[in-house]
Amino acid sequence: MASKIHPVILCGGAGTRLWPLSRALYPKQLLALTGPRSLLQETAMRVADPDRFAAPLFLSNEDHRFLIAEQLREAGVASARLVLEPAARNTAPAIAAGALLLAQADPEAVMLVMPSDHVIGDEAAFGRAVATAAEAAATGVLVTFGIEPTGPETGYGYIERGAPLANIPGAFKVTRFVEKPDAEAATAMLAAGGFSWNSGMFLFRAQRFLEELALHAPAMMVAVTDAVAKGTQEQDFFRLEAGTYDACPRDSIDYAVMEKTADAVVVPADLRWSDVGAWSTLWEIGETDTGGNVILGDVIAEDAKNSYLRSEARLLAAVGVEDIVVVATEDAVLVAPRDRVQDVKLVTEQLAAAGRAEQESHPVVHRPWGSYQSVDAGDGFQVKRIIVRPGARLSLQKHAKRAEHWIVVRGTARVTRDEEVFDLEVGESVDIPLGAVHRLECISEAPLHLIEVQLGSYLGEDDIVRLDDEYGRA
Repeated sequence: MASKIHPVILCGGAGTRLWPLSRALYPKQLLALTGPRSLLQETAMRVADPDRFAAPLFLSNEDHRFLIAEQLREAGVASARLVLEPAARNTAPAIAAGALLLAQADPEAVMLVMPSDHVIGDEAAFGRAVATAAEAAATGVLVTFGIEPTGPETGYGYIERGAPLANIPGAFKVTRFVEKPDAEAATAMLAAGGFSWNSGMFLFRAQRFLEELALHAPAMMVAVTDAVAKGTQEQDFFRLEAGTYDACPRDSIDYAVMEKTADAVVVPADLRWSDVGAWSTLWEIGETDTGGNVILGDVIAEDAKNSYLRSEARLLAAVGVEDIVVVATEDAVLVAPRDRVQDVKLVTEQLAAAGRAEQESHPVVHRPWGSYQSVDAGDGFQVKRIIVRPGARLSLQKHAKRAEHWIVVRGTARVTRDEEVFDLEVGESVDIPLGAVHRLECISEAPLHLIEVQLGSYLGEDDIVRLDDEYGRA
């Protein structure tokens, strides 16, 4: 039986063009944008066949590690391996780290590289394309997947295919890669034929990729090899060594390897694919009403046409609008013409420069044990709603500048306060004095919901001294 293919899933995207839904601490791959599951979960389920695929390997950063692990648990993805990048270095170093880890265990390992934030509408076509690519990769070539263009798109790179690969129908040598073209060049390429969009998905033997990386980007190969060799296993995560990885050259797999190797092959496929790069894309692939609108959430639309209207919180009402995008979250609203949504990144840049929280996180902040949300705040006080997953517990901690009062509104809490350990039921409360060592745990089968009132001279999240933390946080 043929060896299983090892999925390597890249989870480092920021998705700034999908603000205000996508945030730095909760980016688009973690969002359910096209159905009940997140894009990350959909990607993982796409390669869940145990007869064909090995357990997936995920490349992530520190900020998202617990969120990814929890989403994989919710989706029933077992035995996944999560590798943490200490810094963003683009796709080539991340893929190299995955290749090194796979090749250590199996020198013949075949890896399927996929971004975690793409949509594929035709799963059967995807399966056929992977089979063709695997057959080609067995000959030692490096395969990229080309998407059949549906128009002269200027936001994608293009691949020109050359001669067909001998004895492997559907696979072609790559003649050249074309950077994102202008409209005139894109139109000309479509008219000429033989061009595909560059999907950012690849399949090759891990060892062959490493050989090509060492040839074309030797400094990167040395740095990543060192970062893997000095890496550490912590709980369910493998952490690349920060010093050497931080010094690694930053480059994409296209620039570092695929555009330079003599063994690049493309498998063109019509996958009903989208990289979900902007709100206009979600309008294009979404289900429209009779007016051409995609409407999601609590929305009332009157005389609206060809618009994307989405509310994640309160009622959104739109009257007489056309070709517009409106996305409302609990703390922000985006309004833009549908043909200007690529410029949303300019908004996120302004928010980041101003240090605004709306760029970084949602009002609901996720933690490995659950989540919290600030519901009111003023001079010297803050009120939060805290939700703790069953069986989860916060770190053993203390505060230098605030006291807390906890009220249980759902579930059962186990409280540690200095030397005391006791349980609280619904309606019961407890005071946590300033400086007291404390911990909160959910011991009920359902999540624990708790109202926390903070009182003090400073109420920032950095006023936490962790004395013990099962999640390995500082």
